[in-house]
Amino acid sequence: MIHRQWFDEGGNLGGRSNGLKKIFKILRKRIYLILSLTIVAIGITAALSYFVITPIYQAQTQFLVNQTVNDQEVYARAQQLETDLQLINTYNVIIKSPAILNKVIDKLDLNIPTEKLAEQIIVSSESNSKVVNIKVLHTDSEKAVTISNTVAIVFKEEIPKLMSVDNINILSEAKISKDSSPVKPNKLLNIVLGAVIGFVISVGFALLLEFLDTTIKTESDIEELALPVIGLVGVFPTEKNYKSRKARRA
Repeated sequence: MIHRQWFDEGGNLGGRSNGLKKIFKILRKRIYLILSLTIVAIGITAALSYFVITPIYQAQTQFLVNQTVNDQEVYARAQQLETDLQLINTYNVIIKSPAILNKVIDKLDLNIPTEKLAEQIIVSSESNSKVVNIKVLHTDSEKAVTISNTVAIVFKEEIPKLMSVDNINILSEAKISKDSSPVKPNKLLNIVLGAVIGFVISVGFALLLEFLDTTIKTESDIEELALPVIGLVGVFPTEKNYKSRKARRA
């Protein structure tokens, strides 16, 4: 059986000059397959984003670390600021510790392990800032707000006992909003990624199908091999056509 030669002696696809032309020709030939697979990928991604993946809501509470200055303070104000900034890292760890979260669970009567609740909490602070953000991710927007505010309140109540300091002021509390939208999943981003991935996969699949199909089907396939065409085989007539042709001759 004669097979089409897709690669030249150097291992390149049809040579450097016409390699891209062949690829575009294949893509144009398989355009409906590529579009179909891409649309299927978009549909699957949209269905997962809208109907399967559970939406996640976020609530945020902020508090300020601010040490009180008095006349007997032995440190300068600049040193005091540096001390507060260093304490923030310690506070970030304490907030997610069982000493705080166990009391939050008891207050809200949550049926959840401490470790699981800690995974839903994100504590962050900007560089050289004394403002700490407590973010809570939850499938229920109202519970996210409640947990976020409760964590801040419990922390403010317990930190004087844990570190003998009283320098926490809550700046803003999380609020319940009827118009709150989930932060996860990002439906539009997922659909765009699904379209891109589906397109890439469909293009790869189309090229694979074409390269696996090495049989010669048309005269142009032979011409691509730079081989002379010795002759052509015509289409054999069917029995019906043969009888009609014989009748005409009679």
